[in-house]
Amino acid sequence: MLADLKYMSGFGNEFASEDPRCPGALPEGQNNPQVCPYNLYAEQLSGSAFTCPRSSNKRSWLYRILPSVSHKPFESIDQGQLTHNWDEVEPDPNQLRWKPFEIPKASQKKMDFVSGLHTLCGAGDIKSNNGIAIHIFICNTSMVNRCFYNSDGDFLIVPQLGKLLIYTEFGKMLVEPNEICVIQRGMRFSVDVFEETRGYILEVYGVHFELPDLGPIGANGLANPRDFLVPVAWYEDRQVPSCYTVINKYQGKLFAAKQDVSPFNVVAWHGNYTPYKYNLENFMVINSVAYDHADPSIFTVLTAKSVRPGVAIADFVIFPPRWGVADHTFRPPYYHRNCMSEFMGLIKGHYEAKQEGFQPGGGSLHSAMTPHGPDGDCFEKASKTKLEPERIADGTMAFMFETSLSLAVTKWGLKMCNCLDVNYYKCWETLRSHFTPKSRNPTGHK
Repeated sequence: MLADLKYMSGFGNEFASEDPRCPGALPEGQNNPQVCPYNLYAEQLSGSAFTCPRSSNKRSWLYRILPSVSHKPFESIDQGQLTHNWDEVEPDPNQLRWKPFEIPKASQKKMDFVSGLHTLCGAGDIKSNNGIAIHIFICNTSMVNRCFYNSDGDFLIVPQLGKLLIYTEFGKMLVEPNEICVIQRGMRFSVDVFEETRGYILEVYGVHFELPDLGPIGANGLANPRDFLVPVAWYEDRQVPSCYTVINKYQGKLFAAKQDVSPFNVVAWHGNYTPYKYNLENFMVINSVAYDHADPSIFTVLTAKSVRPGVAIADFVIFPPRWGVADHTFRPPYYHRNCMSEFMGLIKGHYEAKQEGFQPGGGSLHSAMTPHGPDGDCFEKASKTKLEPERIADGTMAFMFETSLSLAVTKWGLKMCNCLDVNYYKCWETLRSHFTPKSRNPTGHK
């Protein structure tokens, strides 16, 4: 079944798709005929205001067996460790690092994608559609007769351990580690897993992810639009009398409603507001070929822009395998204090600036203006090594969620997850002075 999944290629395109079991299900020449083909219901899903400029207008038309309004009233449910309360604990400007987030055994506690959402940090205000949240998901069982949709923002999902089979109103996607997917605001989806599964989520409020502008890079490079994949239409006409649960995240709280049918009953659809996925191996890396570093913004896959030109609400950045060839240059990431906040995660391998301690399935947070950089061992090695062309980060994929907002860590992140590495600061304690006031051109460290 998984091998049969099909996709359409492109980023933000106008797509059109019909389940092959119902050829001609898309109306011809109009969106909302008096009677739709196959007696389907027409429903528009708007991802932007009607009056947005055409270049940023997002909407899709769905042709479904029953409209999504066919449900019982929503009622509040327990939200576990999902939160938008950024004042749970006092601010902490320290460098923070987490060991791999633990996944409970299914025999101990069954946890699906929704019940396994844990908010790590965030900032901003959901009600005014301005801000972000970073979540960790840990799960060991599939969602059964349950789906989820987010009224607050878009989810950029980064699986780290275990693949996800995601059912959406637009079709099915298989998303594996080293791939990402984006489920945009309002789209209903359900997640099947096949083993103990873990990953990261970047949620943005009020804006959508875009490809970064390329400027003098030109027309090609970084994440190319053709490499983004959108599912093709697929439906199930499945009755679940009063037993299918639709879970909604609204103003940071969870609500549930019952309905009699599967929500994945869309026979055909067209539009430019869709879920999509991307394989990080397809990223076209650009790097310095002479000396010094280009800033890590050259590794941006997707950006969610703010109203300030050149400043992102959030960027999704990766550090993929590449060549390092810069002459007379300290090649690892430089020491840095940043007006942006940087959360890093590791999908696989070993991050170049910290070979130990920063593990797959864990993370780190360097808040605005908090200093960070290579540990002592990395500095000593990189300062003395003979500079030759070398492969960097083979077998590794680290990433960064970078934001212009000042992130607050949740109570779960600081106290309850039991994964905080309280000794993180010690990785810089071995740094020592190499200052040589009487010699401007030292030959190396001793």
